[in-house]
Amino acid sequence: MACSAHSILTGAAWRFDALACQRKTRGSHYFYTPEAGGPVSRTILTQFGRALKQLGIGHIAAYSPQARGRSERAFSTLQDRLPKELTLAGISSVEAANRWLSETYMAQHKEQFAIAAEQQGSAFVTDAIGAWREILCVQEERTVGNDNTVKWQRLSLQLPPSRLRSHLAKADVRVHEYPGDGLAVYWGPHRLADYDAAGALVVSPPSVELAGGNIVT
Repeated sequence: MACSAHSILTGAAWRFDALACQRKTRGSHYFYTPEAGGPVSRTILTQFGRALKQLGIGHIAAYSPQARGRSERAFSTLQDRLPKELTLAGISSVEAANRWLSETYMAQHKEQFAIAAEQQGSAFVTDAIGAWREILCVQEERTVGNDNTVKWQRLSLQLPPSRLRSHLAKADVRVHEYPGDGLAVYWGPHRLADYDAAGALVVSPPSVELAGGNIVT
């Protein structure tokens, strides 16, 4: 989720609505579906759905054959073209493929398939304060242990002393996992600590914080 969302939204702007084709096998990262073939849940959000909500982007589930057909045709175009294009370009590694996609293929694809808009202007909104980094990450709730640590996957994140409370044992906190860039632990709007990918404490937190979709400076 994070990588694809970054590629779409980290150009410092985003649109107000996103269309997702809902399928049990392909769309589970977009929506949670309580019953196979039934409607999606609007209260239980996936990481992707939570990020869109914090960004203020409407999330539209595509149930109609027409909407699904449109997305499937796009998938077919890309899945058919890209392997051939990568072979012709002599691409043999993931790093080279990502570089070629951003520097070469996207411009060619847009030139061939883009359709001029009926109206002038842009539907994108500038992210003036750089909120995307705190939104486009994995966020999960955790309860602080009696030893003032937070368990995250196989890591034990030791919380440093805080002026907010003498200890945070049994407190509910939120862990942010950034793509390839470490972790942070929040207690409500307060950013308690930052950690590297190995769980070691990092001293200097960033200046922008996010609490439930609201920016705190």
